Amino acid sequence: MAIYLLQITPVARSQGRNAPASAAYRAGERLRNERTGAVYDHRGRDDVLHKEIMLPSDLEESAAAQWARDRSTLWNEAERAERQSNSRVAREYMMALPSELSAEERVALARTFSREIAERYHVAVDLAVHAPRPQGDSRNFHAHLLTTTRQITPEGLGAKTGLDMDDMVRAELGLLPSRKEFTAVRARWAQMTNEALERAHVAARVDHRSLEAQGIDREPRPQLPRAAIAAERRGERSEIAERIRARYEERVAARQARRELRQLQPVPAREAPATRGREDLAYQSAQNWRMKYGGQAHRAPSALDEAHQAALNWRRYREQQMKEAPDAAGDAARQARQEWQKYREEHAKDAPDPSVSGQAENTLQLELTRRDRGHDYSL
Repeated sequence: MAIYLLQITPVARSQGRNAPASAAYRAGERLRNERTGAVYDHRGRDDVLHKEIMLPSDLEESAAAQWARDRSTLWNEAERAERQSNSRVAREYMMALPSELSAEERVALARTFSREIAERYHVAVDLAVHAPRPQGDSRNFHAHLLTTTRQITPEGLGAKTGLDMDDMVRAELGLLPSRKEFTAVRARWAQMTNEALERAHVAARVDHRSLEAQGIDREPRPQLPRAAIAAERRGERSEIAERIRARYEERVAARQARRELRQLQPVPAREAPATRGREDLAYQSAQNWRMKYGGQAHRAPSALDEAHQAALNWRRYREQQMKEAPDAAGDAARQARQEWQKYREEHAKDAPDPSVSGQAENTLQLELTRRDRGHDYSL
């Protein structure tokens, strides 16, 4: 099945990275960083299936812009254009290419996306298509797009552009915020991939949205660090990889338990009120808390917050009642205090925890008892 993957990351000096090193590795070439004097030689790579540098269409035939066709010149210019120690000198787009496509179709898909990025942001795009490693997954065809963070011009590099442009500048230009731009690029890659699969008469499709947004009830598969993957490929044990897999199995088991609990204890249907007042919100919060966590507040980090919010909702509702009908509300408050004291005395021996977490749970249990019995207790 086709897999969606598009990772967009900056090449930043703050991470110890630089543009010539990144370009040399992806293109399988030998490049020298003229700023530091370091040399990066990756000519031994045999998995680079295709590589080329693309420019915006208005500079394709420009003789003055041909300086950007040279990989060493381009990326050393990107280094010279940045002055700060934490500058982002390049941006990388790494995407999975469907193994269901032919070699020519995969390269064509990567070139089409590269062309769109070059046009969209007016940048130089250094494309490299890689084959799967012999010791890895045989379906792992992928492409790396290394782009400049500044606009390309015949004279050199200009202003920051694309995802590296400041949001205030983007707003002044009438552009989307960078977060929405990021999502738009991901959606566009999914669309282009599906169009390529359709042209190849392949039924598989990809989706850039989260599993939850797609309505799929399963845990996302874990991502292992590159160092952990490399260690296991060498036959070494990786404790990091083992911990990640163990946590993943725990999440899968927990999700399955929640699924079974929902089947065994369905939420009872209730008639929808004409308007949802504070009382309904408090009751619904309490119900959600009970169905989701039961009596295991100490195991769920967010359970205490939800319990506390439910109690606050209910208290605000009762305070509002006191303002509107002081006498009746005062009687109800006095009765509530008496009932609450009685409840605490009767259930003190059963309280799982005298801490705030235990109090929050007991508060919610009282609210649920009030609802079940039809009494008008106040919190």
